Amino acid sequence: MSRARRIAIIGAGPGGICAGVRLQQAGYSDITVFEKSANVGGTWHNTRYPGLACDVQSHLYAFSFAPNPHWSRTYVTQPEILAYMQAVADRFGLSPLLRLNTKVTGAEWDEACAQWRLTTDAGEESAYDIVISAIGMFNDLAWPDIPGLADFKGTVFHAAPWKPDHDFSNRRVSVIGSAASAVQFVPEIAAKTAQLYVHQRSAPWISPKSDPLYDEAAQARFAAQPGLVDAIREKLYKGIEAFVTLGEEQLAQGAQAGLTNLLAVRDEALRSKLTPTSPFGCMRPLLTSDYYPVFNRDNVELVTSPIVGVVADRVVTEDGVHRPVDTIICATGYHVRRFLSAIAVTGRRGRRIVDDWRDGAEAYLGLLTTGYPNLFQMYGPNTNNGSITFMLECQAEFIVNHLEMMDRQDLAWIDVKADVQARYNHGLRCDLEQVTVWNAGCHNYYREPSGRNVTQWPHTMTAYRDACAAVDQAIFDAAAVSA
Repeated sequence: MSRARRIAIIGAGPGGICAGVRLQQAGYSDITVFEKSANVGGTWHNTRYPGLACDVQSHLYAFSFAPNPHWSRTYVTQPEILAYMQAVADRFGLSPLLRLNTKVTGAEWDEACAQWRLTTDAGEESAYDIVISAIGMFNDLAWPDIPGLADFKGTVFHAAPWKPDHDFSNRRVSVIGSAASAVQFVPEIAAKTAQLYVHQRSAPWISPKSDPLYDEAAQARFAAQPGLVDAIREKLYKGIEAFVTLGEEQLAQGAQAGLTNLLAVRDEALRSKLTPTSPFGCMRPLLTSDYYPVFNRDNVELVTSPIVGVVADRVVTEDGVHRPVDTIICATGYHVRRFLSAIAVTGRRGRRIVDDWRDGAEAYLGLLTTGYPNLFQMYGPNTNNGSITFMLECQAEFIVNHLEMMDRQDLAWIDVKADVQARYNHGLRCDLEQVTVWNAGCHNYYREPSGRNVTQWPHTMTAYRDACAAVDQAIFDAAAVSA
């Protein structure tokens, strides 16, 4: 290499781990990985509600450079995924690079020095040639805006970090939300409660989940014959590729599976309330066979009247009903559309990313935003589809390829041209509009108030891989290293 690069990675979740491994494999060694939590794993470290599992099958969720023959089941749960991420970090030598319990709060581009100056929550400052944001989508908890919630006299907590020591026995519990987290933890706590209220705004589509175990004999075969795991990965990859573009056949199959799953609810009127009114795919499709049977229990009530407030020890709904509760769990997810703007980022000539993204986050391939040189993003805008670990590997390859290009050309910095980013995102928005179910007007996390879809990738994973593989210096403004 013509110039050693001092590299900072913000976040030690799957994206940060993937980037760190690939950079080291490419020969870059001056790397610091900042992580605000006490250990690696990102969302899988910080989100710990019971029943939490990945909705991508385990063998495809593993990195291609670190297959795991010892997954215990088809869809593994949070403890096993967290252990895997920690093992990958240790195995590939990332541990010495980590700055744990250190939150990056700001990043400012120094034009004169062609470096980024990072600031931490402890007030420390340090300079880096390259910054990789791996904070992704799931880092900022979303709390519901409900009058009186702060004054509730019982216990209130968010589902993501959970409250592991909370005793549900003989408790009356309200769960606010009925999407990805609720459908996984509600079956885990229902039998423990005296009364459980599930507050639903919009009924999600929930498909049944086939989750066979991998016994010790199967794991031993996978370990002895790596080709078996490769074959499973290839089959899973093809299956997801056939589904992610949400064609008519895939939508029909998904809707039929969801309606069949609903038959587990015995009461017809209740089943009607749980039946989605939006088309399949408009909201994130969910996967479980355990959620619907919960509503056959005498101690579980589905509440569809909107919450208007919390008063002392009860939740009040629009229909005038006051439900006394001891515990409120907010299953309201994350502010997923902030991406890099979750920290204060100042680029060239004082521009701020929070201002540039006021109408919605925007980047070239989700990786680069004009005006912010040498700042790469993992799991950035419009990269959410398929298996995120595959998408992350594509992004890590893009970053390494472009750092090597900079080394060959002796470039101090590169910045994607404004017209290149504009053309790319115009085409992207046109393609997003072609996915009809994402534009059906339901409540989902994809869109900003401006109407812009900032999270979803509208094509296959293969198309994204091919786009990331290209290296074209003509798309950049750049500057050579000073003599």
